[in-house]
Amino acid sequence: MDRFPNAANVDFHSPLDLSKAAVAVLDADGLVSGWASSAQRLLGHRPEDVLGLPAARLLAATPGQRLSALCGAHKPRSAVLDLRCLDGRALRAAVTFSPLANRGVAATVVVAADLEALRGWEAQLAMLQGLATESSVGLTIFDTDKRVVWGNASTDMELAGIAQYIGRPAEDLFPEGEFISRHHSPDEDQVMEHVMATGEPIMGMHYRGRAPADPVREHVWSCSYHRLVDARGEPLGLFEESLDITDRYRAQERLSLLVRAGKRIGASLDVRRTAAELADVAVPQLADEVLVDLPPAVIEGRQPPTGSAPGHNLLRMHGRTPEDFRTSAVSYPPSSPQALSLATSRPVVDDFPSDPSDPSDPPEAPDGRGRAAAHSCLFVPLLTRDAVLGLATFRRSSNPDPFGPEEQTLAVELAERAAVGIDNARRYTSQHAAALVLQRSLLPQHLPEQSAVEVAYRYLPADSRVGVGGDWFDLIPLSGARVGLTVGDVVGHGVHAAATMGRLRATVRTLALLDLDPAELLTRLDGLVAQESEHRADDGASAEGLGVTCLYAIYDPVGGRCVWASAGHPPPIVSDAGGSVALSALAPGPPLGLGSLPYENVELSLAGGSVVAFFTDGVVEDRHTDIDTGIDRLAHVLTWQRCPLEELCDRALSALPPGPQADDATLLLVRTRRLESDRVADLELPSDPALVAHARTVTERQLETWGLSDLSFNAALVVSELVTNSIRYATGPVLLRLIRDRCLLCEVSDKVHTAPHLRRARRDEEGGRGLFLVAQVSQRWGTRYTSSGKTIWAELAIP
Repeated sequence: MDRFPNAANVDFHSPLDLSKAAVAVLDADGLVSGWASSAQRLLGHRPEDVLGLPAARLLAATPGQRLSALCGAHKPRSAVLDLRCLDGRALRAAVTFSPLANRGVAATVVVAADLEALRGWEAQLAMLQGLATESSVGLTIFDTDKRVVWGNASTDMELAGIAQYIGRPAEDLFPEGEFISRHHSPDEDQVMEHVMATGEPIMGMHYRGRAPADPVREHVWSCSYHRLVDARGEPLGLFEESLDITDRYRAQERLSLLVRAGKRIGASLDVRRTAAELADVAVPQLADEVLVDLPPAVIEGRQPPTGSAPGHNLLRMHGRTPEDFRTSAVSYPPSSPQALSLATSRPVVDDFPSDPSDPSDPPEAPDGRGRAAAHSCLFVPLLTRDAVLGLATFRRSSNPDPFGPEEQTLAVELAERAAVGIDNARRYTSQHAAALVLQRSLLPQHLPEQSAVEVAYRYLPADSRVGVGGDWFDLIPLSGARVGLTVGDVVGHGVHAAATMGRLRATVRTLALLDLDPAELLTRLDGLVAQESEHRADDGASAEGLGVTCLYAIYDPVGGRCVWASAGHPPPIVSDAGGSVALSALAPGPPLGLGSLPYENVELSLAGGSVVAFFTDGVVEDRHTDIDTGIDRLAHVLTWQRCPLEELCDRALSALPPGPQADDATLLLVRTRRLESDRVADLELPSDPALVAHARTVTERQLETWGLSDLSFNAALVVSELVTNSIRYATGPVLLRLIRDRCLLCEVSDKVHTAPHLRRARRDEEGGRGLFLVAQVSQRWGTRYTSSGKTIWAELAIP
């Protein structure tokens, strides 16, 4: 330790080091009488070459008179002279002449040094003086045992006196300090051992602790360590540089916190998640705990209440994640700082310990352990669009520092971001709820009774952060005991997608009741969608609905014939009675609204008991699974087709990947039925008016067989009028079909595409009343076209 001087005893104003300067002695006549080895090193002249000679010969350009004047002075004099070196070059030197009187002999001691080197040395002395006394960089020297040896003025100020730490180990300076590192944080002893052993300097380590001169506030220093060695290369100890970067470090922390807040807060469009995001960002950097108090209306997505007393009827959310958040009722006394913050819309700091009996305190931690009392609380109102949504409370318990002005500003900015996110989430929740209500109201509330198929369905809306989509499905009873089945999907999410879905579903139902075949129905629907998109584009609105997909199928239980066509929609999956699953090889047509390629019908013959799955892409596709894998998964579920349809629906949805649903999922399962042959009666009649009576007779006998004699008169009347109409205006045979289902169906088919029209006959007309009578005695009637002609049908209710 005695190899290092104490900081208090260092004098940086000592004279020129004579061991490094040239020394010579001149007698009274200006002759060189003494020549040191240092002078030989500086100028190169040997003693024997200069002793006894005039000193003026050593001058390069200075007159001898000036030299005589300098030597004849009675006090030390200094000058800058050009000295001549042995090699002939001139050396500018700083020279000091000091008169020396010894026993009456006059002599002059001359000390000379290279002027440039001297000035550099003086600059180094000035720099060392500044580092020791004026620099803000803390400098500390430790010996090989890592004990304090010396410290400059900055270190002396931080430690409130360096003298008390001289000879003490390094860990005594900041007992509770630690290095800040993203990974493993070494202690100071490990850092110093590494530098001492390897000689490798360690630069820019961030050290956090509390200085003895300022124990209340936590500081951060940037520290660097270097090994000190002597002229022989032997270690002398360590040299530490430390710079207080507390303000800069805190500013960088605040900036990084704001950047993280911009990425995290408000990205979920969920009120609870947004509150949890605020807590996750602010803890532990800004606060030890964050509480968010909101009115129930805001949490539920409704408009925040106005006119109520501040702090009344609030719900407190407490936790770090949405799953951990617990909700409890809370209210603030009128004189509380929370109520003051809400009333003034300004942040309020409370640096007094909270009262354990205060009802505004949050509950204990989930593990049941008591919570540490907060010594400082910052209450910040959640403001947006000049409305107060709630209150954010930042609490500190383990962090002993109170909330400073910069931290209050940071908390206000975080609260503003959270308020915008909560308000957006509230509005989105409201819109999502409205869209979900609209979506469910536009979907079938119950499917109509019919005999063609057994039906089960599931509708699973997308995750609330995505928004309700435009999926739809429907079952439409058609003439002849047939049934229309449809599923579709509108591009987009939200209220507009749900409204577009409702319009399309109603349009499909309307077109289906015209008894159009699937390809023809999709062609007309495609034209309507394209026309609507053009009108919206003309109005400057987005063409929502362009590219909507739809699948429409018709199943006839009499012959087991199923015909379907697709507009960009996945084809149905069919599982027969034996469990074999078949996929359609025909690619679907283009989505609706594009008007490019024509649509094609696909005809299938289905045995009774077959299961057909109609679905949207949300059932078979997600972010992690392609559509082919999803279709294979659904096909595997259909191999259990003997199970009840409700169970099959549950199996299909339970096979979906876990996690939030990225899109609506709609599944419609139907199990086909076949009408028994004894419930269908066919009669082919030649084109002869005389056979109308025969048709009436056959009808009456068939109704008697079915036990429907009460309908004989009305049924005979309907058959008579329909057959007469076909024989009169058509050519070729006429087919009469009677079907006993939930009602009595009378169908007459011919090979003419001209349809009869219902009209009101005048009093003087003998004809024109046939269809009028049919409409009066039947509950429904109509005409459907086939590839070979038309069919006129009428339904009579069975008593």
